[in-house]
Amino acid sequence: MTDAPTIGVLGGTGDQGLGLAYRWAAAGLPVMIGSRAPERAATAAAAVGQGAIGGGNEDVAAQCDLAVVAVPWAGHEDLLGGLRQELAGKVVVDCVNPLGFDKQGAFALPVPAGSAAQQAQALLPDSTVVGAFHHVSAVLLQDRDLAAVPAMDVLVLGDEREATDAVQGLADRIPGLRGVYGGRLRNCGQVEAMTANLISINRRYKSHAGLRVTDLPD
Repeated sequence: MTDAPTIGVLGGTGDQGLGLAYRWAAAGLPVMIGSRAPERAATAAAAVGQGAIGGGNEDVAAQCDLAVVAVPWAGHEDLLGGLRQELAGKVVVDCVNPLGFDKQGAFALPVPAGSAAQQAQALLPDSTVVGAFHHVSAVLLQDRDLAAVPAMDVLVLGDEREATDAVQGLADRIPGLRGVYGGRLRNCGQVEAMTANLISINRRYKSHAGLRVTDLPD
């Protein structure tokens, strides 16, 4: 990848994808927004501004240098199952949280592969999947009155050092965020599941809480 890779946000018309796309575009990175409906992607790209481009998921996956998967869990398998060729040889960042909701709140769903990120890796054997950005509030990311999101860490999980370093760097490009290596991809299940706990915290305290890891070197 170049120093300024073109980031393709698949599912970029949703809250999380749109928020990440906005922050990266604001940081000067080239951004593409993908959607099943290209016209929705074009509308989202216009809203993000700063040179963002919208298109269909297949076109964005083929043209980007690095892809970010930000679709709902229900559409995860269908989306990635059809993009193996377009995403071959690329780093794919999965920020999908397999969650269910009932009257008691959010809860983690069982995933046969172990996690959404591991499912992505199984569906994309020719790509390098990294899990990241699971716990960053979409509300904060999209708030244009905030020059920086409140200080929080992004846990980055993967099996290849070069790929996790690159994704940590992408986290660092968003003011307020810090990328922190969080282990191998096999450890992504508990990171995804922790989102249910954060949702419970946020509902109780009317907040947009994230994570912060202590005692790290500067």
